[in-house]
Amino acid sequence: MHFDDRLATVLRSRTGGEAMARVQYRQLLDLLGTLPVEAEGPQVDAACNRLHELSATIPAPARAAMLREPGTRLRNPRLVAMLAGGEPVLAAAAIETAQLGEEGWIDLAPALPPAARALVGRRRDIGPRAAALFERLGMTPPGLPGTGDPVIAAQASPPAPRVDDNRPGDIGAIVQRIEDFRKAREPIEAGDGAAKAPRDKVPERQPVRLKAFDFATDAEGCIVWSDPGMAPMAMGLRLASHDMTAPASARATLALALRHRQPVRGLVMQLSGAPGIAGRWQIDAAPAFEPGTGAYRGHAGRMRREAEAPQRATATEVDSEADRMRQLLHELRTPVNAIQGFSEVIQQQLFGPAPHEYRALAASVAGDAARVLAGLEELERLARLESGRLTPETDGCKLAEVIASAVNQLRAFTEPRGSGFNLAFAEGDSLDVTLGMADAERLVWRLLATLAGSTAPGEMLELSGSDIGERVEFAIALPQSLALQDEEQFWQATATTATKALSAGVFSAGFSLRLARAEIAAAGGEMHRENGRLMVNLPGLTAPAARNSDGAELGQLP
Repeated sequence: MHFDDRLATVLRSRTGGEAMARVQYRQLLDLLGTLPVEAEGPQVDAACNRLHELSATIPAPARAAMLREPGTRLRNPRLVAMLAGGEPVLAAAAIETAQLGEEGWIDLAPALPPAARALVGRRRDIGPRAAALFERLGMTPPGLPGTGDPVIAAQASPPAPRVDDNRPGDIGAIVQRIEDFRKAREPIEAGDGAAKAPRDKVPERQPVRLKAFDFATDAEGCIVWSDPGMAPMAMGLRLASHDMTAPASARATLALALRHRQPVRGLVMQLSGAPGIAGRWQIDAAPAFEPGTGAYRGHAGRMRREAEAPQRATATEVDSEADRMRQLLHELRTPVNAIQGFSEVIQQQLFGPAPHEYRALAASVAGDAARVLAGLEELERLARLESGRLTPETDGCKLAEVIASAVNQLRAFTEPRGSGFNLAFAEGDSLDVTLGMADAERLVWRLLATLAGSTAPGEMLELSGSDIGERVEFAIALPQSLALQDEEQFWQATATTATKALSAGVFSAGFSLRLARAEIAAAGGEMHRENGRLMVNLPGLTAPAARNSDGAELGQLP
């Protein structure tokens, strides 16, 4: 006999980050979705609980996208009912993807919330008996916007006027709604002017582009409530997501404020999606806590559109080039993600046993796919920096401490080889720069790891820095292997197949240095070669004023 232990295998694996959480969520969807209707027991209950726990770490749009992926098998009524009770975007994807027979829909009907029943009513394959049952349970007829469905109500053209109280009960209200819907959706007849169009025909209204809306998040930073006009577009958005492909992107300051339960004032966020919500928004929000326990339950506040400044023609051309590059990278990332996912399925034997040779090949393919994804991420970062779409944080940090920390981390590689860096900073000079701590650590590590990986055994590099007026400058001696290269070869971005013990990126040292130069330029600095050294200058922090205005101390500014 064959014992199926795939569900137990998935439950035993741990999720160390968001990527692994998404992999396990997709595995549980497939395993639970193909279970027979009568399947039950502690293991099935544990799998459903794990799926619910993973939902708190994965944005609702991402979970909905998993459900809509080709090949998704959603045949278990219990799982469909569980997903249909979640966020609106997830419920819509679950009802759309479910593969249930007529009996399955009939058994599922009592467990579905009213909004999900309305979504089922738009399907044409549920069978006549199931359709009649959903209609008796209050299903909205297909094509007619219901007053209780916020998703349809937000998209419908002008709202129906109130029904006259003299109409005979609910039948009169339904007739009035049908008539108003027909008039609102009927196009205007072509002609010389408005006089040829019947009076009862009105044009479709263009979607309103709201200037502001209120919202509330849960403890994970996911929007769970919004104004009715924005709810279909805003619900499920995760603020300060680490996923670069997420529809909401913001600076690290927002994630830090949410993590420390601090108020948010005037932070900028970029949202993508429908025209009604796409664009740059400024956020004002405050943390909310439970009255009895004091537990943090999320942030509540308002988003308002940022004032749009006119762009020059040259900037528009640069943005269009960057947009095309990002679109190309997205098209490349999609098949690579699929290759990585299927190789992991084979390597982990999720769909059945596989020979060890195939598992070894699948593991190698998954590693190569991860390397390709890392390279695409570096290319996208370079494109966003050079187009001005990505700007570093300006919280300020002590650059001398960041450099000393990076040199200390590199000693595990440099000391056995007798190479490394000789620091020559003036005593007490902290090299205060406007660059934020996270961006400064990323930049310094990219520079020092690239140079340390190019040094020969026994080669020491001098590293000095100083404050010069309102600028901070530091110089790093180049390794001989890079100092002997000409200018074009030095900055050349090439792919490398050789595996190095220490590397700051997937591509060559030239690409890593070019990316570091773009990061420095985005921060308002400059990097160039000069006499066998790499010269870097960055904006320094302005010294605080000797006398401050009353009440304008740090932490009291508006």
